[in-house]
Amino acid sequence: MFKASALTDEEKSIIKALLMKGWRNQDVHALINYERGATINFGRISGVKKASIVPATDEIINAYQRRKRSFDPITGLNPYYNERLVRAREAMILAVTIFNNGAYGFKTEVFAVLANIAWTYLMHDYYERLRGIPILNADGTTFALSHMLFRTDCPLSKGVKQNLDALKLIRDEVEHKVFGRSDGTWLTLFQACCLNFDKTLVEFHGERVSLRHNLSIALQFGKMALEQVAQLHQYDIPDNIKALDAALTAGKTEEELNDIEYQFKVVYTLYSASKGQAHIQFVHPDSEEGKTIHNVLQKFKIADELYPLKPGDVVAAVRKAGKLFSMADHTKAWQKHKVRPPNNGANKDKTDRTHCIYHPAHKDYTYNQKWVDKLIAEAKSPAPKPLHPFKLDMQPPAENDL
Repeated sequence: MFKASALTDEEKSIIKALLMKGWRNQDVHALINYERGATINFGRISGVKKASIVPATDEIINAYQRRKRSFDPITGLNPYYNERLVRAREAMILAVTIFNNGAYGFKTEVFAVLANIAWTYLMHDYYERLRGIPILNADGTTFALSHMLFRTDCPLSKGVKQNLDALKLIRDEVEHKVFGRSDGTWLTLFQACCLNFDKTLVEFHGERVSLRHNLSIALQFGKMALEQVAQLHQYDIPDNIKALDAALTAGKTEEELNDIEYQFKVVYTLYSASKGQAHIQFVHPDSEEGKTIHNVLQKFKIADELYPLKPGDVVAAVRKAGKLFSMADHTKAWQKHKVRPPNNGANKDKTDRTHCIYHPAHKDYTYNQKWVDKLIAEAKSPAPKPLHPFKLDMQPPAENDL
């Protein structure tokens, strides 16, 4: 088996030729080791000097040096060795650059096409270079992105796959219909697509290749008008775009639609600040601050719709799922998970609104289906009934045994 730290036949012949040209050992050593995955020591150079090896031609040496000079000093990528990965990054940079460019009106169409290409190159590189799985079909074509998403060994999460499915629907639609001024309709999908791409890129190849160094902040010529943003989805959108927007969300649960890997949403908070400070903050939903904001915003939704279950309803639902569960078990559960304060607590409304809410009007607590699902997963199932003692080995003897 070939060891990464061992010299290849090409490297040996190049080293032999360079030494014959009068290169110093340390210069040859530096050239060979530059951006090499597993570096070699000086002993390898000396070994080649003593060995009988055919030296490389000037043409081979020039091609080798050209490849060595082609490494990006920031990302470490090389178009000769990492062509698909380089093209994947460039396609996504182009997609975002064109979408953010105020001179172009052809935004959604270009982003959908280029982002699809970027993801296809990224996944081709994953399967062929990282996994060693050929990506050629029998007819000479390569794996389509949709095919790779449906493979059982696809490393992408459910939210990322659903986002890419939505992107494909948009891409297919732009081939046949005019989109009008609908670029803002799917901003959440496109933003999630960008974040998913960079996250996957870093997971596969490390922080060095991240696009956040290239694309981080978009400058603009005016302040953000929140009223304009609020009206964006209602402005000049063709019927076919409204139909596509409905198709993208059809059949998806609220949990799937709220998955930030499917569509990225942020909460904007405005506050008084100096000119040097931002007036808009982006808060990750999983952070402590994000959960606090979620709890505050949750108060403005109709509690009876989101938390329709009283304690008795919760117990009945868990029992219906075939679990052993009583009202006493429910009390122990909310105490264990601290979803609500104790009965004698001073702040009745300090609940974990992921599962529970307090109603000051009728002074009680109600729960949601997520709380029921959690209890079903934790509750014990009934023990299997033991076999009747007289059922075993009590059959009457056969006639021929008498």
